[in-house]
Amino acid sequence: MTAARKKHRHFRDRFELMDALILIFLLLMAVIIALPVINVLALSFATQKEAAERPLMLFPLSPTIDNYFRLFQDPRIGIGYKTTLLIVLIGVPFNMLLTTSLAYGLSRTSFPGGKVIFYLVLLTMLFNGGIVPMYLLMLQLGLTKSLFSVLLAYGVNTFYFVITRSYMMSLPDALIESAKIDGATEWRILFSVILPLSKPILATVLLFYAVDRWNEWYNAMIFLRRNDLIPLQLVLRNIVMDSSIVNSLSIAGPHVPRFTEGIQSATIMVTMLPIMCFFPFLQKYFVKGIMVGAIKA
Repeated sequence: MTAARKKHRHFRDRFELMDALILIFLLLMAVIIALPVINVLALSFATQKEAAERPLMLFPLSPTIDNYFRLFQDPRIGIGYKTTLLIVLIGVPFNMLLTTSLAYGLSRTSFPGGKVIFYLVLLTMLFNGGIVPMYLLMLQLGLTKSLFSVLLAYGVNTFYFVITRSYMMSLPDALIESAKIDGATEWRILFSVILPLSKPILATVLLFYAVDRWNEWYNAMIFLRRNDLIPLQLVLRNIVMDSSIVNSLSIAGPHVPRFTEGIQSATIMVTMLPIMCFFPFLQKYFVKGIMVGAIKA
């Protein structure tokens, strides 16, 4: 065996060994990430006695749906779902319209002041006015205690705008010039030319905005202050906070739902699963979109 073949075989064996080590490491990380989720899922189907005796479990010995039944007896869950779905269904299209139109407008900075506007938008990643000016603005507009205060407080995420703009800048200018020759307006170019070619980055940003809106709680806590407009994440927070209080009250009767560890786990699952089910539909675009948007300048 020649020296070149020995060197090639040594490199191949070393490469396969590194692949195996990386695979083992990734499997360990996946297990570490999955175990808490499996534990919460198991607790949500466990009885109160079993959850107290085995707080760390992978599957319940006596599975039951009593925790979910008692959970959905709480009217706050229905209010939380209704409010969160409204925030997602109205807020995400609003965010996508603002982000895509701003990204398209600033992807071609040949007009006077285009780069200045881009850097001013980029500056908001580092500095912002804070919650007090935002609250005073909503107060002057008369939007406090209204769902519009939550929807309008979060318009464009600067990072999502940057990766969308970077992707649109990678598209050939000839496409836009051809559309202009055919008499297309800027809005027609955006919706008929740019957006159909930007599906990977649009799916990525759509997923980001959907997760952000689904997890909306801070602006709602500041602006709404209404029990009939409480989002799902605040419902989860309140149930977790109520668990220690309700369980310690000896006057709580049999008709008062006791927020045990099982009910807390069931609350986490019904809060988390809907947005997790949304991911597989966009998975084929997700990796491509985030990589292209990240490496294009």
